[in-house]
Amino acid sequence: MKKLMAADVSVLLPDMKIKEHQTVEAEDGRIVKIRDFCPKDRNAEGKEWIDGKGKLLMPGLADCHMHTGQQLLKGRILDELPMIWTRIMLPFESTLTDEKMELSAGLAALEMIRSGTTAFVDAGSYHMEAAAEVYMNSGLRGVLSASTMDETGLPESIEHTAAEAIRQTDRLYDGYHGKGNLKTAYSLRSLISCSEDLILKAAERSRERGTLLQAHMNEYPNEINMYLQKQQMRPLEYLEKLGILDEHFISAHSILLSENEKEILERHHVKVCHCPFSNCGKGVPDTTDLQQRKICVGLGTDGAAHGGLSLWNEMKIFRSVMNAAWGVPSQNPAIMPAAKILAMATERGYQVMDEKGGKIEAGAKADFITIDLMKPHLYPTGNLVNTLLECVTAADVCDSVVEGKILMKDRQILTLDEEKILAEAAEYMERQDTAEC
Repeated sequence: MKKLMAADVSVLLPDMKIKEHQTVEAEDGRIVKIRDFCPKDRNAEGKEWIDGKGKLLMPGLADCHMHTGQQLLKGRILDELPMIWTRIMLPFESTLTDEKMELSAGLAALEMIRSGTTAFVDAGSYHMEAAAEVYMNSGLRGVLSASTMDETGLPESIEHTAAEAIRQTDRLYDGYHGKGNLKTAYSLRSLISCSEDLILKAAERSRERGTLLQAHMNEYPNEINMYLQKQQMRPLEYLEKLGILDEHFISAHSILLSENEKEILERHHVKVCHCPFSNCGKGVPDTTDLQQRKICVGLGTDGAAHGGLSLWNEMKIFRSVMNAAWGVPSQNPAIMPAAKILAMATERGYQVMDEKGGKIEAGAKADFITIDLMKPHLYPTGNLVNTLLECVTAADVCDSVVEGKILMKDRQILTLDEEKILAEAAEYMERQDTAEC
C-alpha cells in the first residue's frame, strides 16, 4: 500500500489539544508517525501527500445510525403528522429496488464523504447488496444490516417469516462481511415488529458469526407501552430476560429510559447511539447520566430523511438540546462541552462500531479529515475546539482519508463518479415529478 503524508497541518490530538505545523504519516492503513513539519516534506518521493497549510487534521466522523433506504425521502418528513413510520417510511421502503438502492447509496456516500463522515452504521433496509457494492467502491468504513421484521400485515414485498428475515442478513454477511472496509451486523429493525423467535434467532446468529447486533430502542412511548402491556416489563428489561444484551449490542435512540434500564445498559456494557435532530420530536436523552455510568454513547443522523447526513448539524443541535433540557435547570452551561461532543462523533462513534479508530495518534487507523480553517466564519478563534462545534459545516471539509486511502482531496471526490450519480438523481426527480402530475 502506498504511503501517505499530510504536511504542515494543525492536528487535533486525542486530549482535544491542537498542535500546529505537524506532518502526519500513514502506511498500510494506519498512522505511523506525527512529527514536526519540515519543508522537504512537500517533495517527498514515493508518497501521496496532502497539503495541510491552513488546515486542521482531525479524526473522521462516525455516523452510528443511518438509513440508506431513506435517502430518497429527503424533504418528505418534516412537519408531517404522526405516524410517519407507518404512513410514509414503511410504504416507501416497500417500493425499493436494486436500482433505487444503488442511487440511494451513491448519494449517501457522496454526502458522507463531503461532510467528513468516514465511518457509518446502516440500521437496515432492503436490497442492501446493491448498496454494499456502492459503499465498497466508495472506500467508506461501514457496518451494514438488512431490515429484519416478521410482523404480519406488512406490504407483500417486505413481509417475511423469521427465517426469511434472517436469511437477508445471512446473504449480506456471506457476500460483503470483511470485503473492503465493510462489515455486517444483524439487526432488529423495530422491536414491536419482531417476534420473540426472530429476536432470539438474530441474537444467536450474531454471536455465531461474531457481529454486532443493533436495534431501535425506547424511541416511542407506544413501543414501551406495548411491552408493558404484553410482557409487564420495559423493552430493555425484556431483552435482558432473553439474555441477548452484551458489549456488541447497539441500542439506537434510547431516549425514554427508566432508571432500571440505564442500569441494564451499564451492567451489560451495551453501546448507545443518539440521533439529535430526529429525536427532538420524541424526547431528550439523559446522556450525562449514561456517560457517568461509563456507557459508550455515539451520535447518528437517522438518515437523510431526518435532516441530511451532516454530523456537524447533529452536534450543534445536540449541544443546544442538552443545554436547554439539562444545563439551564442545573445552571450549568457546560453540561455537554464541545470536546465531549466531538469525542462522541469521533472516538466514541468508532467504539460503538467496535473499531479502533476515531483518534489521531500513532497506531490508530488512518481515518481522518481536514478542515479548511482559512475562512472568515472560522478564523481567527480563541478556542478552536469550540469553533469546530459552533461554526464548522460540511462545506468546510477539504480532504477525507479512510484506511490510508484518499477519498476526497481538496473537495474533489476520487472514489465515485459524482457527476454521474447526480445526473441519475436528477432523472429520478424528474420521473417523480411526472408521476405526481
